[in-house]
Amino acid sequence: MDIVLFHSMWGLRPVEAAAAERLRSLGYEVLLPDLFGGRTVPAELEAGFALMEEIGWSTITGRAYDALSRVADDAALIGFSMGVGVIGQVWSDRLGAAAVACLHAPAAVPPGVRPGTPVQLHYAAGDRFAPPEQVTEFRRSAEAAAAVALIREYEGAGHYFTDESHPDYSAAAASGAWSDLLNMLESVR
Repeated sequence: MDIVLFHSMWGLRPVEAAAAERLRSLGYEVLLPDLFGGRTVPAELEAGFALMEEIGWSTITGRAYDALSRVADDAALIGFSMGVGVIGQVWSDRLGAAAVACLHAPAAVPPGVRPGTPVQLHYAAGDRFAPPEQVTEFRRSAEAAAAVALIREYEGAGHYFTDESHPDYSAAAASGAWSDLLNMLESVR
C-alpha cells in the first residue's frame, strides 16, 4: 500500500524522514514529498510561518498535488501539523484514500469519502492549532461522511509531541499515536 506523508511548516526534517523509514521497514511504500524545495527552518513558530508565507500556499499545495499524481488513488495520507492543512486542501480530490491520519491538527473530512474509511486525529490538549470547534468539525464531518473516526487528545503534550528533538515531545503521546496509526494502516493493508 502507498502512503503519502506530508511534513510540517518547518520543512522536511529528520522526524518526518524517520517516520517514513519506520513505515517502509514495515513494508509500506512511502512517498515523502519535500513541499518546501529543500528549505527548512528551526522548529519555531515564527520561522515556520515566515517560510510558509515566503514559499506560498499555492506552491506548497501544487507540490503536494504533483506528489499525489505519482501514487495510487487509494494511497493513505498522513499529515504532520501543517501537513494536515495540506491534506485538508487535497483530500476532496483524493476521496478514495484508504486511510487518513491527522497528527497535531484537524482537517474536515470531505463529503464523498468511501463509507467506512478510517480517519484519525491526534492532538495535544489545549493546542491552539486544534481548537475545540475544529475538533468538533472533524468529528461531525467524519460522521456525516460515514468515515470511522478515532480522536485522541493527549494531556501533558505540546503541539509537536511526536518529535523527540522538540520541547513539545511526549513519549506517551507519541507512542499512543503511533500505535493507533499502525493499527489503522494494518486494517486497510
